[in-house]
Amino acid sequence: MDERMKRLAENGDINAFYQLIREDEKLLEHIDELTFADTPLHIAASTGQIPFAMEMMGLKPSFARKLNQNGFSPIHLALQNGHIELVRRLLQIDGDLVHVKGRERLTPLHHVVESGKHLDLLEEFLLVCPDSIVDVTGRNETALHIALKYNRLEVFKFLVTWLGVSVYKNAKLYQRTVLNWKDDEGNTVLHVAVLKNQSQASSLQ
Repeated sequence: MDERMKRLAENGDINAFYQLIREDEKLLEHIDELTFADTPLHIAASTGQIPFAMEMMGLKPSFARKLNQNGFSPIHLALQNGHIELVRRLLQIDGDLVHVKGRERLTPLHHVVESGKHLDLLEEFLLVCPDSIVDVTGRNETALHIALKYNRLEVFKFLVTWLGVSVYKNAKLYQRTVLNWKDDEGNTVLHVAVLKNQSQASSLQ
């Protein structure tokens, strides 16, 4: 990416951005043609520049689903850098971003479960995109597998409870699918709980 574009995205300078567009009106198209790229939206998401990120979402919503050379989308980068309000604003525009699969096919939901941080987002993710509960990683793991793998018992409890009381039209299907899902090693969530000696987790199901 043009070094000036990178700098102004980091600083959230919308006026300077439009100056660049006046110089090259196809600037964003050139970036969009790249398979993997740190787009201006990636940069703004990394640095927490909300107004600039919203401007990019209006001009090039496709940037929100593009992965950079490290395999991360803008919402993944915002999460990694703790820019939670920016995550929320992205989801206001496009709730399906909860489904975006980054490196190792981890979604934003998987990322929050694995990190054990910003747990208030879990409920918000499931509210805007309930079927994200059935998304699996490159290792065929559900969010529940990940919660047990990283000893996030509180997260696991929350997800199991959500599955149990969910009022969405496919709630029963989600519950059946997720609790019986087998990862690459053939383990269901119950198997993982037993393997990791997490009796509390296995008793929740």
